[in-house]
Amino acid sequence: MRPLPPEGLADPALEDFVRLTDVALRRKLEPAGGLYLAESTKVIERALAAGHRPRAVLARGEWLPQLEPLLAPFPDVPVYIGDDAALAGMTGFHLHRGALASMHRPDLPDPAELLRDARRVVVLEDLVDHTNVGAVFRSVAALGADAVLVTPRCADPLYRRSVRVSMGTVLQVPWTRLPEWRTAAPLLHDAGFVIVALALADDAVGLDVLEQDPPERLALVLGAEGDGLSRAALAVADTTVTIPMLHGVDSLNVAAAAAVALWATRVR
Repeated sequence: MRPLPPEGLADPALEDFVRLTDVALRRKLEPAGGLYLAESTKVIERALAAGHRPRAVLARGEWLPQLEPLLAPFPDVPVYIGDDAALAGMTGFHLHRGALASMHRPDLPDPAELLRDARRVVVLEDLVDHTNVGAVFRSVAALGADAVLVTPRCADPLYRRSVRVSMGTVLQVPWTRLPEWRTAAPLLHDAGFVIVALALADDAVGLDVLEQDPPERLALVLGAEGDGLSRAALAVADTTVTIPMLHGVDSLNVAAAAAVALWATRVR
């Protein structure tokens, strides 16, 4: 345990926590620097349970009793303690969840490995909102899908906001990045998956129709906020599905749509 040094950044590891609201700085460290941030003792616990290695921890003193048993296997990891004012001054926000850990990113698995034994996967194409990415992961964990696959331009699931919104489930649900559709679609089909695109389209069938007889192996593809799925994604889909709406509403938020579709097509 180390108090925050009054003279400033005495340890390079403290740089992991400086100005966390500065997007340019975060892009430098996450993922290019091989790090991500786990916020709250619950999320830190899930990260450690997943086998991820901590680099440094920043916390308020009253959270030490919860942190000490979690970090016991890592005696060389520095734990910095500060009061609310010092922590807020460093990070740029109020650390109301009590603790923040910088974690080394794990290597992403090969997509074929995740697909081998899976029956339900979610594919996120080019989502830009980290909140939505985290919310989808939480639904995937709660409703029993096996993995999440994200496209090359999709927002980072290990971004601090994604991890927080997912309640740490992004650290539990297997995930990886897919290649472009010209490679990803054959990969899914070769693994026996039916590709189902959630989109508004003239030839779309209702989700209730898919619910009656879902395929054994199903890949649900959801598109970016606003623009929806790309032409490439719709072209490789085996079928397009829409969620029936009432009262003139045409669609749901992408995270809500994922939850509804996962519930309807869950493995029974």
